[in-house]
This record gives sequence, C-alpha cells and structure tokens, in this order.
Amino acid sequence: MAKLTKYLKETKSELKKVTWPSKDQIKNNTGIIIVFIIMVAIFLSICDFGFGWLRQAFLNIF
Repeated sequence: MAKLTKYLKETKSELKKVTWPSKDQIKNNTGIIIVFIIMVAIFLSICDFGFGWLRQAFLNIF
C-alpha cells in the first residue's frame, strides 16, 4: 500500500509540472487537424477514383 501511495504522490507532483495548452491553442490545433484530415480524405478519394478508372480501363482492354 505504501508503494501505491508513493506512486500517486509522485504522479501528482509530475502533473503539476505539465504545461497545459490554452483554449486558443486547442482550438487552433483542432482546426489544423480537421483541415489536414479533409485534405487527406480528398487526396485518397482522388487516388481511389483514379485507380478505379485505371482498373476499369485495363479490364476493358482485355
């Protein structure tokens, strides 16, 4: 039980040292992530469409 108590006290002291982001930083980073995800989704959709078109063109040849 003493080890658990020591662990919890050390964890609490370490959490006090953490620099937490502000609300503005969180909003900014969330916006950046959402834009990045949308860009990746568009890119993957274009690749999927292109590969589907190439597959269909290849199958029509044979």
